[in-house]
Amino acid sequence: MPDDAVATAARSSGDGAANPLREGLASDRITNPCSAVFFGASGDLFKRMLLPAVYAMRLSGTLPTDFALIGFARTQYDDDGFRDYCRKQLEQFMPDGQKPQGALWDDFARRISYITADFNDTRHFTALKERLAQNDEQLGTAGNHLFYLSTPPPVFPEIIKHLKLAGLDKDAAGWTRIVVEKPFGTDLESARKLQSVIEAVFPENEIYRIDHYLGKEPVQDIIALRFANTIFEPIWNRNYVQNVQITSAESLGVEQRGAYYDNAGALRDMIQNHVINLLALVAMEAPISSDADDIRNEKYKVLSAITPPPHAGVWSMSARGQYGPGTIDGHAVNGYREEPDVAPDSNTETFAAAKLYIENWRWAGVPFYLRSGKRLPRKVSEVAVTFKPIPHRFYGESTDRIEPNVLVIKIEPDEGISMRFEAKVPGPKEHVRSVYMDFNYGTGFGVQSPPAYERLIGDVMLGDQTLFTRWDAVERAWEIVTPILEVWQNTKDFSFPNYAAGSQGPESAQALFPDWRHL
Repeated sequence: MPDDAVATAARSSGDGAANPLREGLASDRITNPCSAVFFGASGDLFKRMLLPAVYAMRLSGTLPTDFALIGFARTQYDDDGFRDYCRKQLEQFMPDGQKPQGALWDDFARRISYITADFNDTRHFTALKERLAQNDEQLGTAGNHLFYLSTPPPVFPEIIKHLKLAGLDKDAAGWTRIVVEKPFGTDLESARKLQSVIEAVFPENEIYRIDHYLGKEPVQDIIALRFANTIFEPIWNRNYVQNVQITSAESLGVEQRGAYYDNAGALRDMIQNHVINLLALVAMEAPISSDADDIRNEKYKVLSAITPPPHAGVWSMSARGQYGPGTIDGHAVNGYREEPDVAPDSNTETFAAAKLYIENWRWAGVPFYLRSGKRLPRKVSEVAVTFKPIPHRFYGESTDRIEPNVLVIKIEPDEGISMRFEAKVPGPKEHVRSVYMDFNYGTGFGVQSPPAYERLIGDVMLGDQTLFTRWDAVERAWEIVTPILEVWQNTKDFSFPNYAAGSQGPESAQALFPDWRHL
């Protein structure tokens, strides 16, 4: 099937072609040819997320016509063996109807190659350079090179060093871009060291620090919601907003990531990157244009206006917890300390919450509550903006409770926007109740939102850094959480575990903010 036909078929799923909300939309085709090199291509992230994202782009017709994929990892494969490996992973992780088969797969497969490599051996990077030159000549990739670091972070400096030694940091014929997975450092000092390594080889406009949360459709729509609607912007400030809650909750435990997680914890793993990135989008001022740096300038400005809590004030501005045994969906589950590769007396938090204030004209005095945790009742990520209550009550029966209005940006599992407002109950009495208006992306536009990695990889190929975090914002996020991190690390919590799996979290979180939205 030709590319255009594939794209049409993909976009027509769910009767999307007849949807008036999609009329007049331009093609999503990426025209920049390129070779994409995935370091750590035998790892879990590549097979579960990155490979399916790239193949989905091929199916939807967005991938460049002249494209090549190179795997670069320690596991022993030749080109054919790696192609077979990729096909098996796609058969497992692609949804029904998108499995690798037919002419589309055959064309995709011939563009796949592999280098068995030691990340410390410059010879293998020289072999990579030769393979890239072959792709340029045989597959028309035009000297455009995308390097994706999907390895454990400690390997990043070695890869970057050897890219430089092999002369792969630039190509006179095309562009070079490097994608760095989170975590970007494990604390402020390590983040600065990693940045010094990267910036010695690649300029900022070639560095794409990826946070897959920013590729989710509702996260992208925060800017549109705020700045494409005059009904919201006039009230998006301290005069009308009572508080903002940003939640990223999971019902899962640490699964098979105990060794990593016991050295990370919820503050590092989620708050420092995902959740603070959401805060920046919600709170930033209007950029002067849609240019990537104009948007990222405003994100940095708002993060700069957050005063990190002093060490003496950490306990009044934050809460932490660790889950114990409990029940999830009717099934008994172990506590964190019983998980594989977790220390039996671990001091690592699986729940983190913080209260932050933005010291600027728009948000002075408005608390922003951030929370993230594992083994909570359900998986939910959302931003909830609670508006101030009415100043004077003259309507409704005396027994009625008139709730403040709430706007909820639902990120997952449901993607959409919900608004709570008060309405009169039909009948002779003046009873008032809360009602909701809901918008769902899939229903409204008649298409399923593409996975975050699909959007973000496409943006790298396009050279669009809007949804990628600039170094100054990464550094500032670390500065904000560092006092909390230092106090928590240096204080043994003898109450751990302090919340049961399946509960709403630790009591200290309720003390920090009694009105958390119920999970």
